[in-house]
Amino acid sequence: MPNSHSTTSSTDVAPYERADIYHDFYHGRGKGYRAEADALVEVARKHTPQAATLLDVACGTGSHLVELADSFREVVGVDLSAAMLATAARNDPGRELHQGDMRDFSLDRRFDVVTCMFSSTGYLVDEAELDRAVANLAGHLAPGGTLVVEPWWFPETFRPGWVGADLVTSGDRRISRMSHTVPAGLPDRTASRMTIHYTVGSPEAGIEHFTEVHVMTLFARAAYEQAFQRAGLSCSYVGHDLFSPGLFVGVAAEPGR
Repeated sequence: MPNSHSTTSSTDVAPYERADIYHDFYHGRGKGYRAEADALVEVARKHTPQAATLLDVACGTGSHLVELADSFREVVGVDLSAAMLATAARNDPGRELHQGDMRDFSLDRRFDVVTCMFSSTGYLVDEAELDRAVANLAGHLAPGGTLVVEPWWFPETFRPGWVGADLVTSGDRRISRMSHTVPAGLPDRTASRMTIHYTVGSPEAGIEHFTEVHVMTLFARAAYEQAFQRAGLSCSYVGHDLFSPGLFVGVAAEPGR
């Protein structure tokens, strides 16, 4: 039964702590997970035609996994956030999920395709961490396998002062999200700082407001290319309408080739 009193709360939260709101917002906004999954399959199978297994690192609430499962015999997810994984498990019961950091997780097995989407590498703080993460992702590739990474913006494509605003409905929730992104102003890191304000209303919870701050590194395109090459992968950059920052695609060598 709905609350009989109007309730309002406001707080600062760690990024992705409110994974349920994140999930409902992007689905309510109509993010094209199906179309993106189909595009990933097309990119991956161009380089690894018989790909049957896929690992999605920084899988979030698992929405890509749900769609990718139609195209692969096995799909597995890894994410650093326990809240994200809990939401993923509720939305896709039985899916194999692991909590881990892209820099050092180990599943002790290899996959035909490894993906890392939604600009998750932007949370790495420097090129050494980028190298470490890409090497670890590459280490989970089978010979001839394909790695697909969606980067954050490059320094020259970043748009300082960008304001984003959306209002969506998801079930009985109304979610307002407004963001403002500026240079982070750090002395040792070229990065952006995105402040996001959520206002969420529902009959049960009333109205709540929370704020997230995301600091993300603006790696140069060359930094990604060098990280792929140091990890023993080929590297190509692909512009794509569905992925605004583009995609980096790397292929692991096969024995004897």
